Amino acid sequence: MKLVGFDLRGEPWIPVRLAGASARVGLRTLFQRAHEIGDLELAVPPAASGLLRILAALAARIARDGQARLGDAQQAEDIDDWFALRAKILARKKFDPKAVDDYFDQEELVGRFDLFDADRPFLQDPRLRDECVDGRGEPNPSGVNKLVLGRPTGVNGAVLFGHFTDGAPVPVPAAEAAWHLIAQLYYGPSGQCTPRRITSIKPGNGDAGPLRKSVSFHVWAADLFSTLVLAVPAPLDAPGFSTEDRCPWEEPLPDPAVPTALTWPGRLLTGRARHAALLVPSADHTAVTDAYITWATHLPPAATPDPYVVLDMPKAGGAPYARPADGQRALWRDLDALLLKGSTQSSQRPRTFEDLPRSLRPALRVRAYGFHQDGQQKDDSWYEATTPPVLGWQQDGTPENEEMAWRVARCNQAAEEVGERLHYAARLAWKLTTDPPDDPSAKVRLDAKKPGPWAGRALARYWPAAEGVFWDLLTPGQINVAPHAPFVGAALGALDEALGSARADVRAARARGRARATLRALIPAGPPSETRT
Repeated sequence: MKLVGFDLRGEPWIPVRLAGASARVGLRTLFQRAHEIGDLELAVPPAASGLLRILAALAARIARDGQARLGDAQQAEDIDDWFALRAKILARKKFDPKAVDDYFDQEELVGRFDLFDADRPFLQDPRLRDECVDGRGEPNPSGVNKLVLGRPTGVNGAVLFGHFTDGAPVPVPAAEAAWHLIAQLYYGPSGQCTPRRITSIKPGNGDAGPLRKSVSFHVWAADLFSTLVLAVPAPLDAPGFSTEDRCPWEEPLPDPAVPTALTWPGRLLTGRARHAALLVPSADHTAVTDAYITWATHLPPAATPDPYVVLDMPKAGGAPYARPADGQRALWRDLDALLLKGSTQSSQRPRTFEDLPRSLRPALRVRAYGFHQDGQQKDDSWYEATTPPVLGWQQDGTPENEEMAWRVARCNQAAEEVGERLHYAARLAWKLTTDPPDDPSAKVRLDAKKPGPWAGRALARYWPAAEGVFWDLLTPGQINVAPHAPFVGAALGALDEALGSARADVRAARARGRARATLRALIPAGPPSETRT
């Protein structure tokens, strides 16, 4: 059957690893063959992060045992019943093909998954054609470069991933446009945007997307079926079930001035957008030639936390906040926050990491998607990372898991302490070499604005080496080794590499020696082993 427009149910727009080979599939095939799909292969991590939330919401609609669905409110009223249902669905090892068709073929969803539907395009607002206009009432689109992350906009935009200009915009294939649409809705900027006129007022500013500048963590199984079922957040501490839960494609167009309840699980995962968008297709509907990107609402965002982020607690008190993405920070450095329970430290692990089936945990990995951004307009870098199977070490009350979770935490803490000391030691060495104090016994005062070149070089060499040390310390033969000494060894090597062949005079030699002594001071006295107390 020939598809009208660009129907995301059937068009091959999602890159996956299917039966061991790269392929592209539509939503219907993705769910029908999820048990054969080993991974998502989207080249844009922010789009993959948003897509996983959409797929989890769809999984809640589709995953069922008999007539009981994972996203049914009546199942959520008793958490034990909900976990029992999830176990039965996981035991089936695949989605019911009939349940997939039953959902996607609903009459009320006709056109709702079409990227270019005239009345209700997927995740878009067709009213923007009339609401985003200039002073003469003519259409005022934002430009296709505004849609595609990494393309510059305006006269001063930086070129990140290609040479594009607003004067000669390059159309983007429809499949890729869908990725960037999703990424914009979850990670879009705050501040000035294309003005949207709804009343006599024509505001041209908006709020940041719900995931902007954050890193999200996902439980990752061997197949996409298990990954998506486990991605559906348990209804613990979720919004109330009294209001009917709808995803954006399942409900009428929203009124920007009317608050909408953040219900479980659909709106919790897909209903947080602060931006509104509309794509302008090419004549043959194979590409996007223009786009409208503007604000969706100015109402306060919902306070309910996203179920895939680590929540850090401010040192000065106040509300917890999503851990920010850092393009220079490797995923292993966050493992303590994913394994330990929130009550034991200054962070809380993602809601979807709680209550994982014990039988599956030893094989479960962690996938992270991060977008290093500021809170407004600047985009730095995005990244994707996956751990080995580590969730079998989650702190859950069993003695063995308790010990391993704390072992990971101690190794993480030691690596961070040594990293901080290395940063200090490299700056100290630079200061003592280039501008030593007149009195050698005086306390050295470092200028934060003049760190010198060695600190950055040292850390760039230390963290990759520290990762190898970290995983080695978690092997059976090293499980009782105190962690500071191995990390200090990696830091000493990084310091020597950073200093390289610095001036071979007495002053430089003394500076190097003092910096190395500063690092060695972190090694505790006593035997090089530890026991849990």
